[in-house]
Amino acid sequence: MKNNWKTIPPFHPEIDYSRCDYKNGCNICAHECSWGEIALKPEKLDNGTVVYKPVANLTSCGSCQRCVKMCPYNAIHIVNSPMYTSHGYWTPDYVGNIWKQASSEGGVLLVGNGATGPQRRYFDHLMFDACQVTNPSIDPLREPMEIRTYLGRRPAQWGQDSYPLLKLEVPIMFGAMSFGALNLRVHEAEARATKEIGTYWNTGEGGFHRSLREKYGSNTIVQVASGRFGVSEDYLKSAAAVEIKIGQGAKPGIGGHLPGEKVTKPISQTRMIPEGSDALSPAPHHDIYSIEDLRQLIYAIKEATDYKVPVSVKIAAVHNVAAIVSGIARAGADIIAIDGFRGGTGATPLQIRQNTGIPIELAIAAADERLRQEGIRNQVSLVASGGIQCSSDVLKAICLGADAVYVATPVLIALGCGMCQRCFTGKCAYGITTNKAGLAERIDVDEATWALKNLLHAWAEEIEELMGSMGINAIEAMRGNRDRLRGVGLNEEELRILGVKHAGA
Repeated sequence: MKNNWKTIPPFHPEIDYSRCDYKNGCNICAHECSWGEIALKPEKLDNGTVVYKPVANLTSCGSCQRCVKMCPYNAIHIVNSPMYTSHGYWTPDYVGNIWKQASSEGGVLLVGNGATGPQRRYFDHLMFDACQVTNPSIDPLREPMEIRTYLGRRPAQWGQDSYPLLKLEVPIMFGAMSFGALNLRVHEAEARATKEIGTYWNTGEGGFHRSLREKYGSNTIVQVASGRFGVSEDYLKSAAAVEIKIGQGAKPGIGGHLPGEKVTKPISQTRMIPEGSDALSPAPHHDIYSIEDLRQLIYAIKEATDYKVPVSVKIAAVHNVAAIVSGIARAGADIIAIDGFRGGTGATPLQIRQNTGIPIELAIAAADERLRQEGIRNQVSLVASGGIQCSSDVLKAICLGADAVYVATPVLIALGCGMCQRCFTGKCAYGITTNKAGLAERIDVDEATWALKNLLHAWAEEIEELMGSMGINAIEAMRGNRDRLRGVGLNEEELRILGVKHAGA
């Protein structure tokens, strides 16, 4: 009966042997595939020579596209596998998931990356204003544009004592991705790129490797999560800011899990846990059960860092996000990061990822409006993340109320990620989400740094172009400026929460 549940991957590589040069010894595709999908089968040629022919196993392809990119003869392409009978209601995803669970002792299905459901992406329904006739636009090639911004608490009035601030030359930071989920080469590339551009990167909850602290601490944000991995006084003082991670968009309300086989010696030393042991983050912080408890931790960190760095609190975008943000601001946080349900992760239960949380567009707009109504907007900076795909999304998030954004999945894509959503396996063919010897070395730190700098440069230029078209030359004038947006195809309630008018109004 076991064959009743037999599944094959939804993709497989198709090899054009008229182009493939395997007869002359090329087998790059098989060596580059870290999933074991392409096998080398011996084949005897007419002259008696034995060569090895690459053949698809139909067992483990996730469409990461590594073989396609590495083939020097363009002989490979990935095709969909006709695995299930077409049905209007029972889609292949649901059928396949039931088969997997029925044949796997009832295991929870894990996935990587962010939610892929049919929920509306509100950024696509928001359009920018532009200057015509009566209000002149600005040419960013000929006139100065200011996209520098600052994160942290502002004084209530001129002349009051100032608070520690983060200075961002671009309103974009690299989001939290931990050492263990990523390899150290990626962390170094993130650190170098952000330092050279003049912005910040976030270590995630896996600690801050000592080899990076002295050189890159000034542009690094470290996390204090429920597992407290790597946390010490030196750790807190080694960075430009400290972020308390309460939740993340891809898995609100649950903890993290780094399997023991991924906990190598460098990771164990950085996280301060035994080598080879599972790194389990509890769902809640066991010392935070109220806003008062959170305030105590915020000020404990401020005391430990001599009040020299801002303290951020990261939460997932959930239904009552506006009230939560208000409480966090009053608890003393300098920055609040809100992560939408499309935010990525190395591993999360499928049903949590697809069905928990709310879009970042609605969350950031609601939070900004609540803080303004209560007269405390300048007491805290807002950072939006979870679903930022391009430079226009960055500017739309700022118009909806964010001071800056975190991006993380775009970082992975810039490094070559094929979005196969199997980050948790440790077999990443691009060397990004693995620490295995032979795979992690596929990341060249110099080239990775170059790619990430290119991404930030490109998005910064596009933001300046967008601002110029609206006749605005300073990013601060865009924050919460919903008049620059119009909605298309949204209902009245959605427009009300976003705080924008419908197009044509």
